[in-house]
Amino acid sequence: MQPAPRLHARPGQAMPVAAMVLGARVEVAAALLPRVFNLCRQAQAQAVAMALGQPLPPGSDEILRDHLLKLFVSWPAHLGQGARPLPVGWATDPAAVRVAVFGPAGVPARPDEMMDFLTSGQGAAPVLRAIDRAFPGREAVTGALPFADANNLWTGAPIENSPAARQAHRPALRALEATRGRGPLWRATARLFDIAALLDGALPPPQSPAPGEALVPATRGLYGLRLRAEGGVVTHFARVTPTDSLLAPGGVLAQSLATLDAARAGQAALLLDILDPCSSVTLTREVQHA
Repeated sequence: MQPAPRLHARPGQAMPVAAMVLGARVEVAAALLPRVFNLCRQAQAQAVAMALGQPLPPGSDEILRDHLLKLFVSWPAHLGQGARPLPVGWATDPAAVRVAVFGPAGVPARPDEMMDFLTSGQGAAPVLRAIDRAFPGREAVTGALPFADANNLWTGAPIENSPAARQAHRPALRALEATRGRGPLWRATARLFDIAALLDGALPPPQSPAPGEALVPATRGLYGLRLRAEGGVVTHFARVTPTDSLLAPGGVLAQSLATLDAARAGQAALLLDILDPCSSVTLTREVQHA
């Protein structure tokens, strides 16, 4: 019997970021990075400022906007529910966002509240319910990879570098992990708790573990930057994005595809949108021989 084909990811060509920055004036590099990368522009600007010891620009509304676009526009379109407008005044009215996302009952804290929310039809629950049905059983799940932190981010090893990594401590999300595994529903629901943290001002702050180094929470996970300068010129530059972690060999994307039935490849577009790489990825069907 021939082995069943599986979906495999082939990342697009990486942009030569270091070549663009090395040798540039620090002010040029600080202005260039947020412009080159339209996604997570505020996180890029925060990381550069922190690495250079400069005041940090604001960045949380970028994460909130990106999460809301997934919940109200992108994921509903994949699921045949139709896009909805973002909550009116989403950038200035936390109460309106809270009701639009969680409904009148508010943020589910306990495991039983999480289950009640998923079947409530309130807020973003219909989107999550549809995601749960799109990946039955433990399809498109991963193993319990270490959560991204200052120690493992730069290693290139498979890690969980996503909003779920910073929200996994919540009892309601732990309950989903226990029943559904670390799959699409777990990762999609983590964005709701990220929204709750943003509204409460409880998102982990940017940090600088060492001079010239910055770790900044971004829409897709933890963003790392190392930048040194001499005489006002950049002499060292390195960065790690959540997408780098996602696409690492044996990482979250590879493991998710390994547990997705290739016969249901139509769900791959939704899966990719939930995992949300910020660079192009091509999926191919390949037969893995022993």
